[in-house]
Amino acid sequence: MVSKKGTIIVPGYNEKPNIKPLVEEIKRLRAKDRKRDYHVVIVDDGSSDGTYEEATKLSKKLKWLDVEKHRANLGKTEAIVTGFLASKGDVIVILDADLQYDPLEIPLLLEKIDQGYDIVSGWKQGRYRKRFVSTIYNNLSRMLFRIPVHDQNAIKAMKREVLEEIPLRKDWHRYMVALAVDRGFKATEVKVTLRERYAGESKYSGKGRIFVGVMDLLSVKFLLTFMKKPMLLFGNMGIVSLGLGFLVGIYTVVMRVFFHHGYRPLLYLTMLLILAGLLLFAMGFLAEVITTLLERMERIEKRLK
Repeated sequence: MVSKKGTIIVPGYNEKPNIKPLVEEIKRLRAKDRKRDYHVVIVDDGSSDGTYEEATKLSKKLKWLDVEKHRANLGKTEAIVTGFLASKGDVIVILDADLQYDPLEIPLLLEKIDQGYDIVSGWKQGRYRKRFVSTIYNNLSRMLFRIPVHDQNAIKAMKREVLEEIPLRKDWHRYMVALAVDRGFKATEVKVTLRERYAGESKYSGKGRIFVGVMDLLSVKFLLTFMKKPMLLFGNMGIVSLGLGFLVGIYTVVMRVFFHHGYRPLLYLTMLLILAGLLLFAMGFLAEVITTLLERMERIEKRLK
């Protein structure tokens, strides 16, 4: 079944020089792909260079273009959520404003949606300045999440229900495929051309991004595995800690009673390990309660929809 109505969400932060060329390319897409009605939402994420004004000026002439604005820079994930709230149709495309991806290739992704896939990710083909970091990140993603795509950080297309169901926190737009696959959605990829940025500078540079990316990767993995049954994690850690505490305690008693040699730090270590084990068990029970409440809230949300 061909998806005839969909929305292209374009998050942008200080992308004024790119807005007009981007809109012109989307015009060509609309002229070429007549079987689909493309609605576009540009989300200005607190820009200071006039991105919002430039996009608004263009939207006054184009009925299919809407513009949303954040008062402050909230990040790409929040911009996507804002764009989704203003979207129309049953398919969502997420396209960067820097023109590194060709809008004319969007139908390639939508063809996969029409074939029954729920989310389609682009697989970048071309020169990439951050190829080394991206390769490590994507290999770790495939290993941890077992996803059937080579690249999570490219142009994406997905059915509306994917964004309705997956949890999105700050910077988690990079893990949409992993989050969707975990919810049972069917994912695939298509090769897309990676071009040079049209104008401006990348917003995702710097060594700090590597650390943030790794921490987010571990956070998502934790959410998708241990938070489903947190007692498996905290309980096992608690058992190990309690076991070590009892072993160290027995060793301390033996040394004291039979060899008349006391070593106070071992006593403190025994107390620390046993207390840590008990606390881990308590954290596990608490996490189980929180997980149960979250699952109930999700069921209520689904009923309300």
